[in-house]
Amino acid sequence: METSLRFNLFPQVRSPVMFEFQHPAWLLLILILPFIWWRRSKVSSGIRWSSFSVLRRTGSIRIAVAWVPSALELIGLILTIFALARPQLVEVERVVTSEGVDIVLALDVSGSMEAADFNLGGRPVDRLSAAKKVVSDFIKSREMDRVGLVVFGEEAFTQVPLTLDHEALDRFLGNVRIGMAGANQTAIGEAIAVAGRQLGRLDAPSKVLVLLTDGRNNAGSITPMQAAEAASSLGVTMYTVGVGSNGGGGFFRRSEEVDETTLTRVAEATGGRYFRARDTSGLASIYATIDELERTTAEVSEYRSVEELFSKFLALGLLALLFHWALGESWLRRLP
Repeated sequence: METSLRFNLFPQVRSPVMFEFQHPAWLLLILILPFIWWRRSKVSSGIRWSSFSVLRRTGSIRIAVAWVPSALELIGLILTIFALARPQLVEVERVVTSEGVDIVLALDVSGSMEAADFNLGGRPVDRLSAAKKVVSDFIKSREMDRVGLVVFGEEAFTQVPLTLDHEALDRFLGNVRIGMAGANQTAIGEAIAVAGRQLGRLDAPSKVLVLLTDGRNNAGSITPMQAAEAASSLGVTMYTVGVGSNGGGGFFRRSEEVDETTLTRVAEATGGRYFRARDTSGLASIYATIDELERTTAEVSEYRSVEELFSKFLALGLLALLFHWALGESWLRRLP
């Protein structure tokens, strides 16, 4: 079984160019080079001078660049070893040959989400910060799916439309702040309606809405059940997530108890489920469960384009060794 060593030269590109060594075991020869130089220094000969003034009078460019042959020899040997390791430039193109799942993530950004009853890395954080971390990890696991983001408070709006550019989506998610859609009320029905309209515009084998909130619907002109029925008619499956311990509060207003009855009803109306998370690990477990329930059906074909660099590295290595020999035997010849 072959092994290879690779480096992604352009990690931000969706079809990355990889620098790869097909036979990386040859690179271990580089570890021998310091020993060779040490042994050479032990056996090097010298000449006795009666006075260092003679050396000072002979100072010239030749003395200043006397190190060049050794450097060329080292570079030549390293490049030759690289050539033996068979370097390659590999471009990998991944083509999605069938559609995956369309997923809209709806996040509550009302004032109660400021309650610091969750933990990240052993320190207390507010509910939104914990949710953003878990949602970010969820997005990374849905590589072949279109994912969008809706935020809601007193109103609801699309922060990011459905996209395959998950890096850009993650950046927008990082900019989500408490109160950006209004701090004092929660328009759950409006959030479902906005997400449902977004999912209804595109054809996909599966359409999923994951809505996270810590309160109850008390704003907007449409009720959660009305919005859920409309979403169901568009083929949307909804998972609702209630977060937070009982009570608590944020800077803007006192947190209300999660309306579990309504969240359960709207989820079941679309064939989905309701979940409750009281801590970060529970929240992560919920999104992992949703991830398993809604597996992607996308088919991906991978195409590899390989450019062999063996001859280029070998030519450069031999050229460096040739210059090392030529300079050492002529202008920069050393005394025996």
